[in-house]
Amino acid sequence: MIVETSFALMFGFLGLEVGSFLNVCIDRLPRGESILNPPSHCPVCHHRLEVKDLIPLFSYLQLRGRCRYCKASIPIRLMWIELVTGAMFVFLYYRYGLTPELGVMAFYTCIFTVIFMIDLEHGLILNRVVYFGVVVALLFALFIPQPWITQIKLGGIANFAVGGGIGFVTFLIAALISRGGMGWGDVKLAALIGLATGFPLVFMALIIGSIIGSVVAVFFLIAKKKGRKETIPFGPFLSMGTLITLLWGNKILAWYLGFM
Repeated sequence: MIVETSFALMFGFLGLEVGSFLNVCIDRLPRGESILNPPSHCPVCHHRLEVKDLIPLFSYLQLRGRCRYCKASIPIRLMWIELVTGAMFVFLYYRYGLTPELGVMAFYTCIFTVIFMIDLEHGLILNRVVYFGVVVALLFALFIPQPWITQIKLGGIANFAVGGGIGFVTFLIAALISRGGMGWGDVKLAALIGLATGFPLVFMALIIGSIIGSVVAVFFLIAKKKGRKETIPFGPFLSMGTLITLLWGNKILAWYLGFM
């Protein structure tokens, strides 16, 4: 019990650190900047941040959300990304233990968090993020058995290749029919989702993401937060649908097949 709690705390702190790095990716990648150089600095006064300014979560709370040097406001998103990533790492450790599945799910949690926030804040699904995810997903499919993801297998990498193809073709058709209503970034993201979830869970991920997106869109229309002609980023909802599917897709699929 003590050992398990110690590992959980370790993964929690690791998640906080990783969340801090994800914030760097979310801030810099849309601007085409390197995530390594220059070192972390305040975007307002450009003062280089010291170690005491970079302690995940605790630095934000200590500084009360303001830069130590110029007192500019620090986006609260930085704290939430660190907190959520830390909590997710603890959850994943308790769920999968010290197994390859833990590493796979930690990676997907991170990359879909980055995709979620960049699309939410900038309306962009970046090729460099999606392509990196595709390469890693292919490596996972080749070298890490993932029977925990789906109950219906085609065998080896074919399961994930078919999933990626279905995701890509489905959204490619939707993009062509919508004539600009769906971006090409969503099409590439759907391919990544298919590679991550495999067949047949790619359908579940896309459907859950679409349902969440539709519910949110209707809410915005009713609340008059968005006009009928205003676009709503789809990437965040697809990312949510994918993570839900990766975590609970097996159980949802078993329930559905049993119900039918």
